[in-house]
Amino acid sequence: MTHQASGLSTIGQILIPVSDAERATAFYRDVLGIRFLFAVPHMAFLDADGVRLYLAEPESPDFRGRATLYFRVPDIHAAVAALEARGAVFGDRPHVVHRDGAHELWMCFTKDPDDNNIGLMDEVPVS
Repeated sequence: MTHQASGLSTIGQILIPVSDAERATAFYRDVLGIRFLFAVPHMAFLDADGVRLYLAEPESPDFRGRATLYFRVPDIHAAVAALEARGAVFGDRPHVVHRDGAHELWMCFTKDPDDNNIGLMDEVPVS
């Protein structure tokens, strides 16, 4: 099935299951620096450069689980330093996870208050 045949387009929203929407909002807004849109009881919405993040305390077990978000950054070392200064804790240091003839893919991971994975990724051209 092709993109056109299915009618699918860009991702409009991503659900991130959380146990406390206010606590998660503070992390995504204040630590990660993602733009807050609005909140209602037990949920909040943020704008990650055009992709809406939906933080929700799931009412149904069908929507519980763990999310992994990968954010592109222009300089992974600077991004890690900036996030650490705001309280993020990284389980590892930036490292290369893939090389091809043109790029190195660097990654590093932290977690939100509900143990969802937050990945930083930086595709660095090979000189």
